[in-house]
Amino acid sequence: MIKLVFCLHRLPHLSTEAFRDYWWTSHAPLVKQHAPALRIARYVQSHGLEHEFDAAMQASRAAQPRYDGFAELWWASEDDLRAAMSEPDALAAGKALLEDERKFIDLKRSSLTFVRERPVVE
Repeated sequence: MIKLVFCLHRLPHLSTEAFRDYWWTSHAPLVKQHAPALRIARYVQSHGLEHEFDAAMQASRAAQPRYDGFAELWWASEDDLRAAMSEPDALAAGKALLEDERKFIDLKRSSLTFVRERPVVE
């Protein structure tokens, strides 16, 4: 499995609540709609919590401010990922998702990377 981890910051004009609502009620169904064309095997949203331990955890590691959320997308194989990056219907689906992301994600402050999981504790 290949996974994309997308670390999200919301656009500055959006409240946390508005960001989460749009991501869940508008963007998630769009991802689900385009998942077959993009050969996405799994999609998970992890919405950031505002927790009493945030400041202490960040300070103990000199960490950057927390992200608003994380999107994780899985592909079953390298071939499926390549198809998602090259087939015409997949490219159109990717373009539609990017256009929607611009409505709620601060793309310049967010980051994404492809990873291969290596479980330590199951």
